[in-house]
Amino acid sequence: MKVKQGIGRFFLVMLMAIIITGCSTNKNVSTKGNETSKASKEGGTLVIARLSDAENLDHQFMSTINAASVTHRKIYEGLVGRDKNSEIQPLLAERWKQLDDTTWEFYLRKDVKFHDGTSFNANAVKATFDRLLDPKVASPRAVVFKMVKEVKVIDDYTVQFVLKEPFSPLLSILANHEGDIISPKAIEKYGKKIIQVPDGTGPFVFKSWSPGKEIVLVKNENYWGEKAKVDKVVFKVVPEETTRVSMLETGEAQIAEPLSVTMMDTVEASSNSEVYRSEGYGTEYIGFNVTKKPFNDVRVRKAIAHAIEMDSIIKGVYNNVGKKANSLMGSKVFGYSPDLKAYDYNLNEAKKLLAEAGYPNGFETTLLTMDSKERVNLAEVVQSQLKGIGIKVNVRVMEYGTFVQQVNKGDSEMFILSWRNATGDADYNQYNLFHTASQGPAGNTFFYSNKQVDGLIDAARREKDEQKRITLYAEAQALEMKDAPYIPVRVIENVAAVAKNVKGFSISPSGYLEINDVSIK
Repeated sequence: MKVKQGIGRFFLVMLMAIIITGCSTNKNVSTKGNETSKASKEGGTLVIARLSDAENLDHQFMSTINAASVTHRKIYEGLVGRDKNSEIQPLLAERWKQLDDTTWEFYLRKDVKFHDGTSFNANAVKATFDRLLDPKVASPRAVVFKMVKEVKVIDDYTVQFVLKEPFSPLLSILANHEGDIISPKAIEKYGKKIIQVPDGTGPFVFKSWSPGKEIVLVKNENYWGEKAKVDKVVFKVVPEETTRVSMLETGEAQIAEPLSVTMMDTVEASSNSEVYRSEGYGTEYIGFNVTKKPFNDVRVRKAIAHAIEMDSIIKGVYNNVGKKANSLMGSKVFGYSPDLKAYDYNLNEAKKLLAEAGYPNGFETTLLTMDSKERVNLAEVVQSQLKGIGIKVNVRVMEYGTFVQQVNKGDSEMFILSWRNATGDADYNQYNLFHTASQGPAGNTFFYSNKQVDGLIDAARREKDEQKRITLYAEAQALEMKDAPYIPVRVIENVAAVAKNVKGFSISPSGYLEINDVSIK
């Protein structure tokens, strides 16, 4: 494999030399991956060259969409799912109804089996959620379903979710990877330990995982629904972007992601690959650990927010890929507040606030980031801009998995992160990122706590009226902006390089790779 990658790098150098004299295009081909072609055929192996490996393959312990993209809707499925328009649709449940404010009843499919041959039924649903919510298991994702009092088996194919209190966005999180159903045999085997061999009902079956190298899935020939069009999928870890892109040119891979803005023109000029783009629910942001000095002082956080000139970052770092954010929600998310204002660029105000906080000459701090080009470039621009108010920023670039672990445990001061809202509902953003109960791996890596914000988030969870929910979220976001535990950067665009012989690929607004309909010429 190393030899092939070396050849790929040589090929890329030659390719770039050729296209220098050509012209670059700015076409957006985000819909091309969904075109059908008479020349497409079923079968073959789909190789996806990715920046980072999954941190684990147990969705009840995952903290990233990067990992969930390997298993969600591929190995595992939930009771409900989202279609290509992000609308909730039946999946393992044929239908459902809300019996009262706190009771939801689901009627399950009767023709489904897990990959190990076990029949899917109400007991499997109960076993999955009992494991998720068991304090002894200590799943970091249990907080997402903390409103569930009990999952009750009514009969073999009817199950009830009995809630502690009304929770309006229940379907939205059941459609997310935390709601995916696990084989009872796997639960019995692994218990509270991380499941090493994921076993679900999806169109792909887990074959192998070589940590740091690749994850292999194969087509589920006994899938209850429409079968996958490819025989095998390989998620190959390729940290170097030029190598990922060159693998498309040599045919070693069909998809390379993520794709940086600096490589977009190269891909678009290629005769073999093209750029996939789509707007996501999520955002990128600069975060503060508000428990660490000097960031426990809101004046320091506001000073930094005023000292960063975001327009130049959007243009210079991201080449205008992804619009400037005003919060940690994309504009497509239910509950997004268009009236929210981020801090304006104002060096005089920044210096004034620093002096008031007792740092007239600034201070020294460390900014953590993962090892992607845009994140490193952003960190370096922030480093340069904060010199203007006397703050010396040491940029520390880390491997993705290590970076996530360190930020999750609070071993950070400043960091650059993204939150890809997996449900399209503000609750997933607000509860995970800002609620006191979510501090740490659940998402609140600011270690932020505001009782008034907690109350608004909790009230929005109970509220049935959509307009009232929107108002509650607007109030919460305004308070969060006032407390400044973060600086919004941009709304994420999902960007990947895709071989032109690949049809049917997409990335959901949540950031999940959608490959069930992929075919290769």
